[in-house]
Amino acid sequence: MRLPQRSQWPRRLILIGWLVSAGTVVGRAAMLQVENAEWRQRSAEQHQMSRPVPSIRGSILDRDGVLLAQSREVVEVGLAPGELRRDENGFAAEASSALQSVLGLSPSEARRRTSSDEAWVVIPGRYPTTVRAGLEDIRGVYLGRDYERFRPHGDLVAGVLGGILDGSGAGGIEESYDGVLTGHPGEEMTLRDASGVELPGRAVPVRPPVPGGSVSRAIGVDLQEIAREELQAAIETTGSSGGDILLTDPATGEILAVVSIRDGDAAGLAAINTANEPGSTLKPFTVAAILSSDVGALEDLVDIGNGTWHVAGRTLNDVHPKGGLMTLADALRVSSNVGVAKVADRLSDRQQYEMLRDFGFGMPTGLPIPGETSGVLRKPEDWSLQSPVSLAIGYEISVSPLQLAMAYGALANGGRLMAPRLIREVRAADGSLIERPDPRLIRRVVESGVARDISRVLVEVTESGTGTRARLTSFAVAGKSGTSRAYRADGGYAEGEYFATFVGFFPAEDPQLLAYVKLNGPEGVYYGGAAAAPVIRATMEGILAAQQPPVDRRVLAHAARRPAPQNPVIRFAGAEAPGSEPAAWASGEGTEVVVPDVRGLSARSAVRRLHTAGLRVTWDAPGPVLGTWPAAGTLLVQGDTVSIDVGRIERGQSP
Repeated sequence: MRLPQRSQWPRRLILIGWLVSAGTVVGRAAMLQVENAEWRQRSAEQHQMSRPVPSIRGSILDRDGVLLAQSREVVEVGLAPGELRRDENGFAAEASSALQSVLGLSPSEARRRTSSDEAWVVIPGRYPTTVRAGLEDIRGVYLGRDYERFRPHGDLVAGVLGGILDGSGAGGIEESYDGVLTGHPGEEMTLRDASGVELPGRAVPVRPPVPGGSVSRAIGVDLQEIAREELQAAIETTGSSGGDILLTDPATGEILAVVSIRDGDAAGLAAINTANEPGSTLKPFTVAAILSSDVGALEDLVDIGNGTWHVAGRTLNDVHPKGGLMTLADALRVSSNVGVAKVADRLSDRQQYEMLRDFGFGMPTGLPIPGETSGVLRKPEDWSLQSPVSLAIGYEISVSPLQLAMAYGALANGGRLMAPRLIREVRAADGSLIERPDPRLIRRVVESGVARDISRVLVEVTESGTGTRARLTSFAVAGKSGTSRAYRADGGYAEGEYFATFVGFFPAEDPQLLAYVKLNGPEGVYYGGAAAAPVIRATMEGILAAQQPPVDRRVLAHAARRPAPQNPVIRFAGAEAPGSEPAAWASGEGTEVVVPDVRGLSARSAVRRLHTAGLRVTWDAPGPVLGTWPAAGTLLVQGDTVSIDVGRIERGQSP
């Protein structure tokens, strides 16, 4: 007899129940694991924070590698009062003593900081890295790192450099090349406590910062110093309210120095971002238009009459009327308003406008500096009947010192207008070259023959015209003076206020250096040839005596020399700076000269005094002059060499 089989369903149900329970437990455990991981991640995120690490900003150098701006590390100090070691009276003696001896805090201030109930205390100020040694081993004292901008030469070149605002460049090169100088920040992780307060000293580096690159300028510190001293001295001597001076290399467009002073203080980039009517310094470009348009020649005679001309409803006057007939060349030489304007009347409005435009007036020069002015040159359709006459003599147009300097550079450079160049090279932090701008030709404005003919007349300006006070003892200088009326702030001309201007370049036959000088509101004699021209001469003489003058000495050695004048050169001031190598060339041969006594002068002032006498000079150190060899009073021949004995300046002394 067969027994009936028991059903398997109960067992299966029990097994299924166990499996479901186990799956639930495992699933819940997995869920808890995931949740725990998420909570751990959230907890870590709440206790960690990513923070950028600033990169060190790159340096700015001058043309000779002299440091102009550099970022240096500084230390910021913080305290965690709860961590400080304290004595039985609760006084953190070790930390308090260190704050006094290392940071210079007063005893009461140190006690107040170390006894604070706050979790974190910041010590005001930023300190040199030398404080690390005295603080880094003290428990509860934490040191942070930051950078500050250091300028060894103060405000000497501050205008072109610009500044730093909130870590970024503001104005000048600092702004124009901010992307290169800034570098790339790094990253670090910091820890925070349960309340979210950062735990000091717990930072973990993640990515190191990349330092910024360096920028080398065309400007030289020694040239900038010469320019500033001569301009400052001229302002004081003439009673001017301010002025501008620019030095350039006409062949390359390099800006070698730029200084602006207003009311006794440095005025930043006034030579680049302000403009005024140029007056007679514009006349060479009017003559360039006449010659290039074939409407006149330098030999053309013009009737000056009595020095007045009634034209377009106005009367034009010569400041120093000569009267009668004179050539166009002579009209430019003596700066005759009537003579130049009468010949310029042959030009069409379009010819006159386009020539001025081609020389760069009425448009920015393209200098990579924020805020450059374009000046004002209105189109012919906006002119009045008087505009052509006014423009011919430098009115109804405003130009910046930089624009005028670059335009004269085109005359000195055979008719080729160069772009101004402020930067010599840009390098990455590892020294690799990023950029080295080449001289850039903007356009040929006039033929070389036209530029050469006008330059010859400009030499006559300094030899026998309105600019005789700009001529050098040894080399021919080409230049032009200008005088223009000053504007009032509310419009119109200011009564009795003038701008005195002079632009010159030398050696005239192969120009190596161009200088622009403008004085604002000189008292007494305010003409450009009287007030501004001597600054040109003094500046050029100072540059010839510089340690590394931006001129080709081989060119100077073969340049045409002028006979040395018997009277001493008039100058405003002598600059002081170190120098070496032959600093001057003879003005002629065969003329006897007595070695002047230069004892007690600075090396550069002595070099200039000897140069004025027509002597070659050698020297090898900064400092006061002790004597010369041959000695003062010795009879020599111009062209002989004199060595100056200089008392070397010890470190820490001033020259």
